Amino acid sequence: MADRSSHRAAPVHTHPADVPLLTALAALADPVRLQLVRELAGAAEWSRGCGSFDVPVGKAALSHHFAVLRAAGLVEQRDQGPKRLNRLRREEFDACFPGLLDLVLREEH
Repeated sequence: MADRSSHRAAPVHTHPADVPLLTALAALADPVRLQLVRELAGAAEWSRGCGSFDVPVGKAALSHHFAVLRAAGLVEQRDQGPKRLNRLRREEFDACFPGLLDLVLREEH
């Protein structure tokens, strides 16, 4: 049986410096994407596979949400065997949008 992960296209990543502010804000405005970002912010880099998030959407919608986060420069992904691992691009994103992640990651009162 062939390794299916080898047939998957590598994800395309956008550097935060190439992202307009409104694109970043739109990516963070969705509740599912905000949950993904919050969970990644609390996890070690490259420790969370796409299937490890408890979000109320199916696989296709989850894939779309990660594509939006990649396009906004918030998330980087890499394939490791059958898993696609994720990391929040906190340092790079903060350099381009200082304080934005701090604001959206704060617990709401």
